[in-house]
Amino acid sequence: MEKTFDAKNLNGTHVIRVLDILEETMADGPGLRTSIYCAGCLHHCPGCHNPQSWDMNGGHEMSIDEIMDIIISDEFSNVSFSGGDPFYQVEAFTELARRIKEETDKTIWCWTGFTYEEIIADKRLAAMLPYLDVLVDGPFIMEKKDPELLFRGSSNQRIIYLNGKQEVPIEGTVPLKPVK
Repeated sequence: MEKTFDAKNLNGTHVIRVLDILEETMADGPGLRTSIYCAGCLHHCPGCHNPQSWDMNGGHEMSIDEIMDIIISDEFSNVSFSGGDPFYQVEAFTELARRIKEETDKTIWCWTGFTYEEIIADKRLAAMLPYLDVLVDGPFIMEKKDPELLFRGSSNQRIIYLNGKQEVPIEGTVPLKPVK
Protein backbone atom coordinates (compact mmCIF):
# COMPACT_ATOMS: atom_id res chain seq x y z
CA MET A 1 0.00 0.00 0.00
CA GLU A 2 1.24 3.44 -0.87
CA LYS A 3 1.61 6.21 1.71
CA THR A 4 -1.50 8.06 2.84
CA PHE A 5 -1.66 10.99 5.21
CA ASP A 6 -4.11 12.36 7.74
CA ALA A 7 -3.88 16.09 8.36
CA LYS A 8 -5.40 17.70 11.41
CA ASN A 9 -5.50 21.33 12.45
CA LEU A 10 -4.43 22.70 15.84
CA ASN A 11 -7.82 21.74 17.32
CA GLY A 12 -7.26 18.11 16.32
CA THR A 13 -10.02 18.09 13.70
CA HIS A 14 -9.50 16.81 10.17
CA VAL A 15 -8.54 19.16 7.38
CA ILE A 16 -8.42 18.42 3.68
CA ARG A 17 -5.75 19.66 1.31
CA VAL A 18 -7.87 21.11 -1.49
CA LEU A 19 -6.72 22.29 -4.90
CA ASP A 20 -10.11 23.65 -5.89
CA ILE A 21 -13.84 23.27 -5.41
CA LEU A 22 -15.96 23.66 -8.52
CA GLU A 23 -19.63 24.34 -8.00
CA GLU A 24 -22.37 23.43 -10.46
CA THR A 25 -20.06 21.46 -12.73
CA MET A 26 -21.38 18.76 -15.04
CA ALA A 27 -18.03 17.09 -15.81
CA ASP A 28 -17.65 14.89 -12.72
CA GLY A 29 -20.68 12.63 -12.76
CA PRO A 30 -24.28 12.98 -13.86
CA GLY A 31 -26.19 16.22 -13.32
CA LEU A 32 -24.94 19.21 -11.39
CA ARG A 33 -22.10 18.47 -8.98
CA THR A 34 -19.97 20.21 -6.39
CA SER A 35 -16.53 18.75 -7.15
CA ILE A 36 -13.84 18.74 -4.50
CA TYR A 37 -10.41 18.40 -6.12
CA CYS A 38 -7.92 17.33 -3.48
CA ALA A 39 -4.16 17.55 -3.46
CA GLY A 40 -1.96 14.49 -3.30
CA CYS A 41 -1.53 11.45 -5.50
CA LEU A 42 1.32 8.98 -5.69
CA HIS A 43 -0.09 6.94 -8.58
CA HIS A 44 1.57 9.34 -11.08
CA CYS A 45 -0.30 7.86 -14.04
CA PRO A 46 1.40 8.76 -17.35
CA GLY A 47 -1.02 11.00 -19.26
CA CYS A 48 -2.87 12.10 -16.09
CA HIS A 49 -5.25 14.97 -16.85
CA ASN A 50 -4.39 16.64 -13.54
CA PRO A 51 -0.66 16.14 -12.75
CA GLN A 52 -0.59 19.37 -10.74
CA SER A 53 -2.60 17.41 -8.16
CA TRP A 54 0.24 15.00 -7.42
CA ASP A 55 1.96 17.24 -4.83
CA MET A 56 1.00 15.87 -1.40
CA ASN A 57 1.51 19.36 0.06
CA GLY A 58 -0.21 21.23 -2.76
CA GLY A 59 -3.33 23.33 -2.54
CA HIS A 60 -4.51 24.72 0.77
CA GLU A 61 -6.08 23.31 3.90
CA MET A 62 -9.82 23.55 4.43
CA SER A 63 -11.82 22.32 7.37
CA ILE A 64 -14.64 19.89 6.86
CA ASP A 65 -17.02 22.58 8.18
CA GLU A 66 -15.84 25.00 5.47
CA ILE A 67 -16.36 22.39 2.76
CA MET A 68 -19.76 21.43 4.17
CA ASP A 69 -20.87 25.08 4.03
CA ILE A 70 -20.14 25.09 0.29
CA ILE A 71 -21.88 21.74 -0.28
CA ILE A 72 -24.98 22.68 1.71
CA SER A 73 -25.27 26.11 0.07
CA ASP A 74 -26.20 24.43 -3.23
CA GLU A 75 -29.43 22.53 -2.72
CA PHE A 76 -29.39 21.04 -6.25
CA SER A 77 -25.85 19.75 -6.78
CA ASN A 78 -24.63 16.32 -5.74
CA VAL A 79 -20.98 15.83 -4.72
CA SER A 80 -17.84 14.45 -6.40
CA PHE A 81 -14.47 13.70 -4.81
CA SER A 82 -11.54 13.83 -7.22
CA GLY A 83 -8.01 14.99 -7.23
CA GLY A 84 -5.37 13.94 -6.72
CA ASP A 85 -6.76 10.91 -5.00
CA PRO A 86 -9.12 11.28 -2.02
CA PHE A 87 -7.95 7.95 -0.60
CA TYR A 88 -4.59 9.57 0.24
CA GLN A 89 -6.57 11.65 2.77
CA VAL A 90 -8.93 8.83 3.67
CA GLU A 91 -9.73 9.74 7.29
CA ALA A 92 -10.72 13.30 6.42
CA PHE A 93 -12.68 12.30 3.31
CA THR A 94 -14.45 9.55 5.26
CA GLU A 95 -15.50 12.14 7.84
CA LEU A 96 -16.63 14.52 5.08
CA ALA A 97 -18.60 11.77 3.34
CA ARG A 98 -20.22 10.72 6.63
CA ARG A 99 -21.32 14.31 7.28
CA ILE A 100 -22.68 14.69 3.73
CA LYS A 101 -24.79 11.54 4.19
CA GLU A 102 -26.01 12.57 7.66
CA GLU A 103 -26.80 16.20 6.80
CA THR A 104 -28.01 16.02 3.18
CA ASP A 105 -29.63 13.71 0.66
CA LYS A 106 -26.82 14.20 -1.87
CA THR A 107 -25.09 11.38 -3.71
CA ILE A 108 -21.29 11.08 -3.67
CA TRP A 109 -19.12 9.94 -6.57
CA CYS A 110 -15.41 9.33 -5.86
CA TRP A 111 -12.49 8.84 -8.28
CA THR A 112 -9.39 6.90 -7.21
CA GLY A 113 -6.35 5.27 -8.76
CA PHE A 114 -6.75 2.38 -6.32
CA THR A 115 -8.88 -0.56 -7.39
CA TYR A 116 -11.96 -1.59 -5.46
CA GLU A 117 -10.18 -4.81 -4.52
CA GLU A 118 -7.20 -2.87 -3.07
CA ILE A 119 -9.56 -0.66 -1.08
CA ILE A 120 -11.60 -3.47 0.48
CA ALA A 121 -8.37 -5.26 1.44
CA ASP A 122 -7.30 -2.26 3.56
CA LYS A 123 -9.47 -1.50 6.61
CA ARG A 124 -8.48 2.20 6.65
CA LEU A 125 -9.37 2.72 3.00
CA ALA A 126 -12.52 0.60 3.15
CA ALA A 127 -13.96 2.81 5.91
CA MET A 128 -15.05 5.38 3.31
CA LEU A 129 -16.95 2.95 1.06
CA PRO A 130 -20.23 2.79 3.05
CA TYR A 131 -20.69 6.54 2.52
CA LEU A 132 -20.02 6.55 -1.23
CA ASP A 133 -22.67 5.93 -3.86
CA VAL A 134 -20.29 5.46 -6.78
CA LEU A 135 -16.61 4.61 -6.97
CA VAL A 136 -14.70 5.16 -10.21
CA ASP A 137 -11.66 2.97 -9.63
CA GLY A 138 -8.31 2.13 -11.13
CA PRO A 139 -5.34 4.04 -12.47
CA PHE A 140 -5.51 5.86 -15.77
CA ILE A 141 -3.66 3.76 -18.37
CA MET A 142 -2.66 5.71 -21.46
CA GLU A 143 -2.71 2.59 -23.68
CA LYS A 144 -6.36 2.03 -22.68
CA LYS A 145 -7.45 5.65 -23.14
CA ASP A 146 -10.92 5.89 -24.65
CA PRO A 147 -12.49 9.35 -25.13
CA GLU A 148 -15.89 7.70 -25.72
CA LEU A 149 -16.14 6.52 -22.10
CA LEU A 150 -18.33 8.53 -19.74
CA PHE A 151 -16.73 9.81 -16.53
CA ARG A 152 -13.49 7.83 -16.87
CA GLY A 153 -10.41 8.05 -19.06
CA SER A 154 -9.34 4.48 -19.75
CA SER A 155 -11.19 1.22 -20.29
CA ASN A 156 -9.71 -0.48 -17.20
CA GLN A 157 -11.45 2.02 -14.94
CA ARG A 158 -14.83 0.94 -13.59
CA ILE A 159 -17.88 2.85 -12.44
CA ILE A 160 -19.00 0.84 -9.42
CA TYR A 161 -22.40 1.49 -7.85
CA LEU A 162 -21.81 0.71 -4.20
CA ASN A 163 -25.40 1.07 -3.02
CA GLY A 164 -26.84 -1.14 -5.76
CA LYS A 165 -28.73 1.76 -7.38
CA GLN A 166 -27.77 3.47 -10.61
CA GLU A 167 -28.40 7.22 -10.67
CA VAL A 168 -28.05 7.14 -14.44
CA PRO A 169 -27.55 3.96 -16.49
CA ILE A 170 -24.02 4.02 -17.89
CA GLU A 171 -22.60 1.27 -20.09
CA GLY A 172 -19.81 -0.73 -18.46
CA THR A 173 -20.83 -0.08 -14.86
CA VAL A 174 -20.55 -2.62 -12.07
CA PRO A 175 -23.45 -2.75 -9.57
CA LEU A 176 -22.46 -4.20 -6.20
CA LYS A 177 -24.42 -5.04 -3.10
CA PRO A 178 -24.37 -2.23 -0.53
CA VAL A 179 -21.18 -2.02 1.51
CA LYS A 180 -21.83 -2.23 5.25
